[in-house]
Amino acid sequence: MRTGRFCVTLTHMQGTLSVVATPIGNLEDITLRAIRILTSADLVLCEDTRVTKKLLAHYDISTPCMSYHEHSGHTKHEKVTALLAEGKHLALVSDAGTPGVSDPGVRLVEHVRASLAHDVHIETIPGPSALVAALAIAGVPTEPCTFWGFPPHKKGRKTFFDTLADYQYTSVFYESPHRLVRALTALHERVDASAHVVVCRELTKVHECVVSGTAEEVLAYYAEHTDEVRGECVVIVVPHMAQH
Repeated sequence: MRTGRFCVTLTHMQGTLSVVATPIGNLEDITLRAIRILTSADLVLCEDTRVTKKLLAHYDISTPCMSYHEHSGHTKHEKVTALLAEGKHLALVSDAGTPGVSDPGVRLVEHVRASLAHDVHIETIPGPSALVAALAIAGVPTEPCTFWGFPPHKKGRKTFFDTLADYQYTSVFYESPHRLVRALTALHERVDASAHVVVCRELTKVHECVVSGTAEEVLAYYAEHTDEVRGECVVIVVPHMAQH
């Protein structure tokens, strides 16, 4: 009877960071792949553990959670890096939508790439995004299109709207309900009267709403319907030269 020899090569175990998109409102808007990743990961990194645990409970997922948000600093970065270096599988989520899009998750991905280089696998688990959802139902030109994130709260806010008013193509930005009327006022004061403005609120939720018109018309609408100034907002601005 012949005997054979075989050898096993032991390699460094590579950690995995899965960047997972989660629902922006309706909990049914999650992919099968996202559910699988959240179930199999060793740890879920959450912007707010209370928010994420509601999603996990809805799908009977018991994976432990750890907070990662805009105030997380060097210590948290090093902890995440150490876990990945041990070969752990971590899932990064935000409260809603795709991590890294106007979201502090981008700092973590940047840190992990810089610290671990080829010793970590970073993968995207695509899915919901308020940016894409709004553009899909706004009925406006989307090529080319620029996403500006959230306007600055104080310093730089005037410059933000001045720059946007001079832009020749479709612009998209996020705004909180507390500053929506203020943002619409800034647009009304700066953009050309022929510019088209669309406000998409509460996307995928029960009270999903789209209001469109000139900056003056949209501002007047929300001035008259103050009870509707709630929920996260996506604002789209299309200058006259970019309209079909």
